[in-house]
Amino acid sequence: MSYRLWRAGTRSVLVGALLLPLAALAANDTFPVSAAQMRALGVTVQRLDKPAAIRGLSYPARVILPPQQDVVISAPVAGVVDQLLVTEHQRLTIGQPLLRLASPEFGELQLAALEAASKNRLAQQTLQREKQLFAEGIVPQRRLFEAEAAASDGKAGLRQASAALRLAGLDAPAVAHLIGSGALQESLTLKARSAGLVVDLQAKPGQRVAAADPLLRIADPSQLWLDIQIPAERADAWAKDGDITVVGRPVTARPMQAGAVVGEGQTVSLRARVTAGVDRVRPGEAVQVQVPFADRANAWSLPLAAVARQGEQAYVFVRTAQGFEARQVTVVASAGQSVSVQGPLKSADQVAVSSVIALKAAWLGESGGE
Repeated sequence: MSYRLWRAGTRSVLVGALLLPLAALAANDTFPVSAAQMRALGVTVQRLDKPAAIRGLSYPARVILPPQQDVVISAPVAGVVDQLLVTEHQRLTIGQPLLRLASPEFGELQLAALEAASKNRLAQQTLQREKQLFAEGIVPQRRLFEAEAAASDGKAGLRQASAALRLAGLDAPAVAHLIGSGALQESLTLKARSAGLVVDLQAKPGQRVAAADPLLRIADPSQLWLDIQIPAERADAWAKDGDITVVGRPVTARPMQAGAVVGEGQTVSLRARVTAGVDRVRPGEAVQVQVPFADRANAWSLPLAAVARQGEQAYVFVRTAQGFEARQVTVVASAGQSVSVQGPLKSADQVAVSSVIALKAAWLGESGGE
């Protein structure tokens, strides 16, 4: 009977004919299936090599700059933009001049520094004279104490005036030269304190600016982050030691931490630091990334069709000398047409990856199931 049905080529009738003799056997998780029956049913197997996890799920992400890589240059003092020395999208080096700012306030700071330097020199000279007079017994000790206090105040005033100039944009050598030479600068030249690109140039020649007004923005794209949006229910389902890959590009990133707040779209922001291929992405770009799953140890990667469900349990069918054995497995994760499972599997096992429904029917009929 079964042989004539095979010849007829009707798939549904064929499966029923093949399963009838199988259901009559003793109930257990092992059931016989011959090589001829496998060919007729279209059952194929996949040989397991070694545990390997699927790559993970894809999520949308945006390339962002770390806070320390994004610098806003603002006006340290009020004044007028005299000249721009850079252009937008220009690459900068540390110490490169950016713009010149004409500022009466800057002139007042220089004058205050020169006055503080003069007072400090006078206080130091007075202290040396009072020390000598006290040693000779000419002046009382009170005069020495007063001179020491004045000298201390002079040093503090000079330090304060020098710090104000540094905050205004002068570096330490320029401040020392100003105090030593006494030559006032007509304008203040702002310089880049970090390397990067000019990504936003807001200042224009002749523009009057107040203190703290933004002038330009410098971004250093040598370090980038990925801001990945993952569903809230999978907020802890990513591998902390796994590499995140950008789909379609040779870019990898290492996860850092997930946000503690769920967004309006019921997603959590996962931050990752780009470790390779940083020159293949740009800040602000939208990309798709693959995030590896957290539980990947001793997992086996199989086609999705290899897993059969019976109630709440998942099973795979492993080829044996007599037929197949149903083995219960745990689905660790799935992505697309791949699934990652854990269970009593080992290398060299042959797992059915097609026509699994027919094998499940044979198994259930044999064990008295559905």
